[in-house]
Amino acid sequence: VQLQASGGGLVQPGGSLRLSCAPSETVLSISTMGWYRQAPGSQRELVAGITSGGTVNYADYVKGRFTISRDNAGNTVYLQMHSVKPEDTAVYYCYFVANGVAYWGQGTQVTVSS
Repeated sequence: VQLQASGGGLVQPGGSLRLSCAPSETVLSISTMGWYRQAPGSQRELVAGITSGGTVNYADYVKGRFTISRDNAGNTVYLQMHSVKPEDTAVYYCYFVANGVAYWGQGTQVTVSS
């Protein structure tokens, strides 16, 4: 199973962007989905996660600006980004956990710059 992330790109400070991530085939029993990011020279850090029951969690630095959601089938996860800042610049990686196995996407670059 491969996760395919899309939606990254160049956006101006204060702008919005929506990331999507879907598996290459239907994945059953997904327990958790979410996004990490990694800026140059930094460690990968959690941005947001959502469980199969709909419980969400966010890193403090994106609370109130980013929203994570999933489709009704539960196989696609989204990250709606608003009021982006230059420090949000990073490669964003999606992940799924299904049956105890973690799957990672290839990453999509988000660059916030004027």
